[in-house]
Amino acid sequence: MKLPNFGYHFSRWKGRTLRNFYRALLPQIVKRPVNPARSLELSVFAYSNEQMLPEQVCSLRSFLRHMGRPRHFTIVSDGSHTDKSIRLLKDVDPAVSVRLAGERLPSDLPEKFRHYVTVYPMAKQLGLLMTLPANGPSLYVDADVLFFDRAKDFVSYLSRTDAPAYYLPDCQTCSADPRVFRSAAEELNPVNCGFLLFLKKLDWSLAIERFIELEGEPNFFTNQTLAHLVLHANGAQPFDPAKYIVQLDDQFVYQDRHAGPTVALRHYVNPVRHKFWGHLFR
Repeated sequence: MKLPNFGYHFSRWKGRTLRNFYRALLPQIVKRPVNPARSLELSVFAYSNEQMLPEQVCSLRSFLRHMGRPRHFTIVSDGSHTDKSIRLLKDVDPAVSVRLAGERLPSDLPEKFRHYVTVYPMAKQLGLLMTLPANGPSLYVDADVLFFDRAKDFVSYLSRTDAPAYYLPDCQTCSADPRVFRSAAEELNPVNCGFLLFLKKLDWSLAIERFIELEGEPNFFTNQTLAHLVLHANGAQPFDPAKYIVQLDDQFVYQDRHAGPTVALRHYVNPVRHKFWGHLFR
């Protein structure tokens, strides 16, 4: 008889419980000041929705604590945020603003592609990425990213000149839409779109071209696959994978194997999202 995986189930229960607790206390939490680690000559953008409000607030506060206060932290909403939630987000820090997705897109996009990046929820993230950088170095960060002590090292990337952009290395190649690829070489070094630094404007024509050629409906990973192609075509480089983490190898155990004083951040993608809340009281 195979025993249940008590560690995994307890970890998921703990995550749900702490998340509910955090959500209930959001009006009080956003009033607690955060002492930013430093000032950053950087604009930060996050694409988010109402459902991810607890994660977004927690991620934002950890960003301020460990990364610092940017010039602007713009939360780009998919349109589902309530007025109350928008007020809560703005109350976290004076640097925070909220605007709708779809603004500032290039005016000459083909209609099929424009429809994709303004109507499909996941593709709205891609539309935002295409507008970066904005007024200097710009960082994109997902709502389910937590920051840790080594995030202080991030500032060194702002002065680097060896690449126009830096990306978060993904831990698997299956988080992609294989219809977009034209060769096995294009699948190498998978990009995770949860944390991207833009230092220069990128050429997005390859993404538009491949999307126009795509047969059938786009799927959940089409936008990330298009971004993957563009980042590599433009010479983007990865962040240090020992400090900037996307991992699933601890999904079915209780402990978080990839968080601690030597880590800058971890992107808690959906299969390990429950572990995000294990660091609530750190």
